[in-house]
Amino acid sequence: MNLSAWVQLAKIQAKQGRVADRIPKLAKANPDWFAAHICCKSGKTVSFGDTASFFPLMSVIKTFSLLYLLEHFGAETVFGWVGVEPSDAPFNSLEQLIADRGYPRNPMINSGAITLADKLTGKDASDRTLLFCQWLNQLAGCQLRLDEIMLASVRLTRSTTNEAIANYLAKTSHLENPETALDTYEQICCISGGVEDLALLGKLLACENGCLSAQNRRIVNAVMSTCGLYEASAQFAVRVGLPMKSGIGGGLVAIVPGEGAIACYSPTLDTVGNPVAGLAFVEALSQKLELSIFG
Repeated sequence: MNLSAWVQLAKIQAKQGRVADRIPKLAKANPDWFAAHICCKSGKTVSFGDTASFFPLMSVIKTFSLLYLLEHFGAETVFGWVGVEPSDAPFNSLEQLIADRGYPRNPMINSGAITLADKLTGKDASDRTLLFCQWLNQLAGCQLRLDEIMLASVRLTRSTTNEAIANYLAKTSHLENPETALDTYEQICCISGGVEDLALLGKLLACENGCLSAQNRRIVNAVMSTCGLYEASAQFAVRVGLPMKSGIGGGLVAIVPGEGAIACYSPTLDTVGNPVAGLAFVEALSQKLELSIFG
C-alpha cells in the first residue's frame, strides 16, 4: 500500500467527522480538504494534498507554548503552574478544574493552556503573541503568522466556558489577570500556517538541535503522548505509539523521535475534537512502517 492509498482511506474515514462550528470562520472549512507534509531528519520531505491550505493551529499551539516556557523558565517553575496528569474529561471541563481546586491537570487542556498563556513574556497579549510567533519562526524556519480575521471570529463568539475557566483560575490565584490571559490564549490559538510550517515545528521536537534542551524536548513529547489527544490519548498511544497533538482547526502533528515529523490538515473532527482523517493517515503510516516509539 502506498501513500496515496492511505490518503484515500483517510479521506473516506473523514466523512464520519464534522467540521467545528462554534467559531464562524472555522465552520467555513471544506470537509473534503486533506493535506500532509512529512519532514525527515535527513532533510527529505514528502508533501501532498491541499498543501496551500492555511489554517489556525488552535490547540496544537499548546505544545509549543509549553516548550517556550520550559526553555525560558525551566521545568520546576512550569510544573508549579500546571500538572502533567492525563484527563478523562473534555478539554474545556470547568468541573474538573474545580475538582482539582484550580490547579490545571496538564498543559494540553484549556485550563492549563490559559494558565501558561498568562506566563508568556511580553508587555501585553499582542506583544506576547508576536514574540512567541517570532521565536517559533526563527527556531523552526517556518512562516507562521497571526490570522487577524480568524481572531476576530474567535472574539465574536468568545467561549463562555473559557471565560469561566479563566475566572476560576484567577479566583484560586493561578492567574494574575484573567482578561490578559484569555486574550493571549485566543491570539496564540489563531497563529496560523500550512502543513509544512506545522511539520517544521514538529521537527524541532523530533530531532537534536543546538537551540533546544534535549530534556525539554523529551518532556514535551512525553506530555503529548499522554495528553495530546485529550481523553483519546491512551487509545492512540496503543494504536499509533507516537507523541501527537491536535487542534479543532484541523491540524495534527505527530513526532517520530530521532527521525522527523508528520503534519496533517483535515477539518472534520471526531466527538473528542481530534481530526479524523489526520489520525487515520498517521495510524496507517505508523502501523505499516512500524514507527511506534514503544518498539
